[in-house]
Amino acid sequence: MTGNAAQMLPHIGWARKYRLRWKRRRLLWRSWHSQKQLSCLLDRTRTIKRGDILIFTTLRNEITRLPWFFRHYRRLGVDHFLIVDNGSDDGSTEYLLDQPDVSLWQTHTSYRASRYGLDWLTGLQMRYGHRHWSLMVDADELLIYANHEHRSLHDLTAWLDQQGRQAFGTLILDLYPKGPLGSQTYDPETDPVKVLKWFDSGPYRTERQSPVGNLWVQGGARERMFFTQVRQCSPTLNKIPLVRWSRRYAFVNSCHSALPRNLNAAYDGPGGETPSGVLLHTKFLPEIVEKSEIEKQRRQHFHDPDQFGPYYDEIINCPDMWTPHSTEYTGWAQLQQMGLMSAGGWE
Repeated sequence: MTGNAAQMLPHIGWARKYRLRWKRRRLLWRSWHSQKQLSCLLDRTRTIKRGDILIFTTLRNEITRLPWFFRHYRRLGVDHFLIVDNGSDDGSTEYLLDQPDVSLWQTHTSYRASRYGLDWLTGLQMRYGHRHWSLMVDADELLIYANHEHRSLHDLTAWLDQQGRQAFGTLILDLYPKGPLGSQTYDPETDPVKVLKWFDSGPYRTERQSPVGNLWVQGGARERMFFTQVRQCSPTLNKIPLVRWSRRYAFVNSCHSALPRNLNAAYDGPGGETPSGVLLHTKFLPEIVEKSEIEKQRRQHFHDPDQFGPYYDEIINCPDMWTPHSTEYTGWAQLQQMGLMSAGGWE
């Protein structure tokens, strides 16, 4: 990480540094032992070559999103996908087994107990991701960055290497349709942005947290729609998804924060100057209503599922998220002009 970026982190004393070092070791230990929960269905990891860019993903029942997910990331230049399937029963497993660049593991154990899949993926990163540029994303997240239509992830990561940067941060941008949720139609072979055309340009607020030094971004469409009374509980909208991985690294909370703490300096939020991208969040495809009914019963996605029951209930009621203040998405250049991402010298 560059010196200027590291200066953004709050100073901490040696005692906290010591505790964070042991916290990282504990996370790595539990991640390594979580591999006992995984059954390997397809292992093509021997095809991974030096310099390959890898994706690590855990998913359940994402057959609707998978065709475009693979099309998008293959177009960006991802070389291999390492995926944990958490008990899909919608055809996702069979689809994944048929992909030539996938290694696949499966588990039916608790997603919540595995730190929302993070233990499983960190264990795989320790084993296969060391020294690779590794991207950790969900099936409903599509990474974009400046000139991504013409410049691959190999181009971007080569530039990051030249700049001495170990990681690349993003804003999570919620896209949504116009009209009641669930009333649209979607062809899985097409770009979800054709259905989810709208987003909130703001407001977004940021806070740098101690002792880990991670950024905390909140606001946007989901807060406006579902968390106006409990803004402190609204979703975290920042990630550090792309990292030149080391087996000594560990994500703490999804890839919102990481250890060692200098990795968190990779992102300084909306309006910041460090190189950054956006994860287009396609959560609100038409299936969201049915999925919310299922996930409310499964109780796997939040620390306190009872607290978030009303969130699922509001989605189940099929609200219209669109307002006259909504912004129609047109591409990365628009987001850069708005300050929601930054080329940071990358062109």
